[in-house]
Amino acid sequence: MAADDRLEDDELARRLREAHRRVRVLPAADKERVARRYLAICDLAKRDPERAAARLDAFLAALDTAPDTPRNEENTLGD
Repeated sequence: MAADDRLEDDELARRLREAHRRVRVLPAADKERVARRYLAICDLAKRDPERAAARLDAFLAALDTAPDTPRNEENTLGD
């Protein structure tokens, strides 16, 4: 393994840790689905770090965007 590959792996590991921190603080209703997606990316990182990095980029971008079905103020929790 070349030294450059090691640096890229370290960057991927750092970004995966940051993603884990962000998933951990999500509300329980959203956490299960998002956590499964995160774990799939972690598993892929073991076999194909480049592809995992691309999927992680998309994952983090999705975490940054607002949910596609915002809660209306008149809806009660659980509706």
